[in-house]
Amino acid sequence: MRTFHSAKKSIMEFKIFSDPVLVAEIEKHSRVKVLQKDEVLSNPGDDIVFIPIVMKGSIRIVRVDEQGREIFLYHLYPGQTCAMALTCCQAGKKSMVKAVAEITSVVMMIPVMLMEEWFIYPEWKAYVSSNYSNRFEELMEVIDLIAFNNMDKQLLHYLQERSKALNTRVLDLTHQQIADELHTHREAISRLLKTMEQKNLVRLGRNNIEMLST
Repeated sequence: MRTFHSAKKSIMEFKIFSDPVLVAEIEKHSRVKVLQKDEVLSNPGDDIVFIPIVMKGSIRIVRVDEQGREIFLYHLYPGQTCAMALTCCQAGKKSMVKAVAEITSVVMMIPVMLMEEWFIYPEWKAYVSSNYSNRFEELMEVIDLIAFNNMDKQLLHYLQERSKALNTRVLDLTHQQIADELHTHREAISRLLKTMEQKNLVRLGRNNIEMLST
């Protein structure tokens, strides 16, 4: 993981906040990291020492169980932060999720000890509250898909989200990779993808899937 050399310049150009005092605090205390595609930002069990705010690219958030099985939760896009990180740092807990760069991404990292101190700034407080709300809605969507829909809808949602995050219709994913993140069997994914191809929703290639419908 490489530190972005023009960190201050990048923070100033990335206009999430307008309060000059808050912006000055962010410039003073934060640092910026560049992650390459598939580089891990954090793993379950890691100490949370910073709050990540995506400046460029996208970060995939995945829940991992004790057996190492994964399930996709949501993506973080520019201007967004992870509600899981906010929750864990407030509770003094270790990371509960895995965060992976979907593409080359730039992340602004704010020390966790400043999160509550900065609640004196209305703009920061509103930003944290908004991210809690938005990520909660995304989690509810995932829960609804798992609880109330068939696997075909879960699979289509997953592929659409990955396509959006990668900004491409062609996904370089194996059936096993998809099965791992949807917590199911590869054979089931293969059957569903074949059905989706017959419905002209996707076109299957060798270790890639082209989205034909959004």
